[in-house]
Amino acid sequence: QVQLAESGGGLVQAGDALRLSCAASGRTFSGYSSGWFRQAPGEGREFVALMSRSGLTTSYADSVKGRFTISTNNAKNTLYLQMNSLKPEDTAVYYCAAGPTIFSIAPQEYAYWGQGTQVTVSS
Repeated sequence: QVQLAESGGGLVQAGDALRLSCAASGRTFSGYSSGWFRQAPGEGREFVALMSRSGLTTSYADSVKGRFTISTNNAKNTLYLQMNSLKPEDTAVYYCAAGPTIFSIAPQEYAYWGQGTQVTVSS
């Protein structure tokens, strides 16, 4: 079992960048599919970026493609989301997730979740 804790959120202006981190404890991300999801007020939780179990394959939502990058450190105990050229519509609580699942954009496929970190982008 793995415990996840996000950090790095905050209030920024449109066009700024932020890097979110997700620290894993109990075990690493190795062997797990992992990803970032977000949830805006009144909306459902949506996929943002995914990384396969091997770490060799990534996938991004169309809305963030070319602006966001998912990665891990060499020890595979921290997951990152580099967010560039932020837009007001990126405002949401961002969650990292992991699980022994196939490469899926469906939140319900992920067993482990962090508590979330708020990202607010002002115009």
